[in-house]
Amino acid sequence: MPTTGLIWIIMGAVMILSYVIQYMLQKRFDKYSRIATANGMTGADVARKMLSDNGITDVQVTCIPGKLTDHYNPATKTVNLSEAVYRTNSIAAAAVAAHECGHVIQHATGYLPLKMRTALVPAVSFSSNIVSWVLLAGVIFINIFPALLWIGIALFALTTLFSFITLPVEVNASSRAVAYLDNTGIASYETRPMAQDALKWAAYTYVIAALGSLATLVYYIMIGTSRR
Repeated sequence: MPTTGLIWIIMGAVMILSYVIQYMLQKRFDKYSRIATANGMTGADVARKMLSDNGITDVQVTCIPGKLTDHYNPATKTVNLSEAVYRTNSIAAAAVAAHECGHVIQHATGYLPLKMRTALVPAVSFSSNIVSWVLLAGVIFINIFPALLWIGIALFALTTLFSFITLPVEVNASSRAVAYLDNTGIASYETRPMAQDALKWAAYTYVIAALGSLATLVYYIMIGTSRR
């Protein structure tokens, strides 16, 4: 049907955009990794200072393997920075480190979207492990057990909701990061736009993931409704 064809076109466009955004993010990170911070602080230095300036003393800053693997783990209370971010005194490293500390501050202040996302984690972790199999079985056995597909759709809808709740969490963390780098002078007049640009492309990856999840959800809903 024409609508199904449109969904496939949208999903294909989302996939292409995803590759483009990942490429641009990598290019931006590589470019800004060659530009030093105004005061020579490394990503680890920025993270520890930002936590200290916000009165947070129970979160550790650690170094982990990989590239752009940086994340905040509220369960272990650690800001985990990739080697390039942890050890480098670039504006890219400072931006990433400050962004992850933005999540720490969200957690400490009870930022509502983060609380909502955290509450969904157990359910989303469970559903993500089985949703592909449930959807596949639902499509195969749609004429015998149509309710199975709708169970899969409900599970997938949960992951889509999680993707959209993640958007304000990431945007807010980036806003906190840029504001902190600007206010403390870690980013200068010339490097502030660079930090902002790097984090903007990182945010785009979450936007495209949410749109892709939504398109896939609509596709499965259309399969379910067309068999009624």
